[in-house]
Amino acid sequence: MILIQAIIQPTKLSNVQSALDEAGFSDTIVGDALGYGRQRGQTALFRGNEYKIDLLRKVTFEMVIDDDDLEPVVEIIRNASRTGTEGQIGDGKIFVLPVASVIDI
Repeated sequence: MILIQAIIQPTKLSNVQSALDEAGFSDTIVGDALGYGRQRGQTALFRGNEYKIDLLRKVTFEMVIDDDDLEPVVEIIRNASRTGTEGQIGDGKIFVLPVASVIDI
């Protein structure tokens, strides 16, 4: 089994969830995240004063899947979370981790 953790833009969450639901992958965990990568934050203007926002809002999206489903799920997440056809800096990252075992509570 594999844990997929994707950090994506909040505006792309519904696209990713819809695409995964259509493909039959509906078990997910979603949480808020703050951070930055190559973007290095953003500069904003408020009441005439310029200030820097260091941590940008993102969404972390996790799911556990079978090994055979890895490639299709990664492609679905990648395509649904891109900005434009090629993607942009800040669209996010996908992490793939092995899962040793799953225990029901």
